[in-house]
Amino acid sequence: MKLFNYFSKNIGIDLGTANSLVYVAGRGIVAREPSIAAVNNKTSQILAIGDEAKKMVGRTPAHITIIRPLVNGVISDFEMTQEMLKYFFKKIDAANNIFHYHRAVIGVPTGLTEVERKSVDDAVIGAGAHKAYVMEEPLAAALGAHLPIEEPTASMIVDIGGGTTEIAVISMGGIVTSKSLKVAGDKLIADIIRFAREEFKLVIGEPTAEELKMTIGTAIPVDQKLEMPVRGRDMATGLPKEIIFRDSFVRAAIARSLKMMTDSVREVMEITPPELVGDILKNGIYMCGGGSLLKGMDKLIERELMVPVRIIDEPMTAVVRGTGIACEDFDRYYSVVNNPLRPMDIKI
Repeated sequence: MKLFNYFSKNIGIDLGTANSLVYVAGRGIVAREPSIAAVNNKTSQILAIGDEAKKMVGRTPAHITIIRPLVNGVISDFEMTQEMLKYFFKKIDAANNIFHYHRAVIGVPTGLTEVERKSVDDAVIGAGAHKAYVMEEPLAAALGAHLPIEEPTASMIVDIGGGTTEIAVISMGGIVTSKSLKVAGDKLIADIIRFAREEFKLVIGEPTAEELKMTIGTAIPVDQKLEMPVRGRDMATGLPKEIIFRDSFVRAAIARSLKMMTDSVREVMEITPPELVGDILKNGIYMCGGGSLLKGMDKLIERELMVPVRIIDEPMTAVVRGTGIACEDFDRYYSVVNNPLRPMDIKI
């Protein structure tokens, strides 16, 4: 058994709608790539996964399809999710094939059904892990941020990912109140694409909309006016067209989605026990996920709720760091990690 333990590794996984990250015990974060694949429809061959597949978005011929195997944090294409995980496992251990994975802790959105959780479990085990445990993303993010989740005090997490915004109040190692909102980074990109189409009759792709969001996107007005040239197809003529996109256009495009996010944070606060609300007022709200990097997002929530808001250090890796901490000190954090959905005894 000691020999088996030496040659096996525990891993933490953030299986995100937009990006997937893998943490190997003793090594830290070893993989961070987009959750995307390119497939040849004629041969069913997987042409690329991760970074290489993302380069193809909006640039492929008709017989190549770009697949996103996770939608709103839920597996929508089981086989492709499994292949993507196999690719990550093979890539991180390309020079070390004698190792295999004993236990995997996977971050998942709150509110998943048992069927959806089992789908995650099966995909991870099918990719090469022996046991799979799921951990709700807000708990993982709080653990990754080194918040006192085991103490009788409130930690409020707002995790804005690609497919979902996870909002939760955590105390004594568990989630007290929570909400999973299917409005997040991907929805903001879709909002910008729709705005360009409706207001300027300009068709732009996802990469351009994402660049607009990241470069000049702001949640609240800023002193410095930001703008960026945008090229796309004119809906009227079908010819190339360029316009100057301003930060105010991006704010107008995403305003409704941002309001849904802030309203959801307020809703969770309203159903939180009063003693814990007092802790939140004292300690503040902690933000993580790629969406927390939208300029002024923390200030917007702070203004709407009159509560201090802090962005966690390295917000995009908080969840995978939390799953990594849980897999490295599994006995301590067993109570915050669900029992394996399908335990598999390992016989040596």
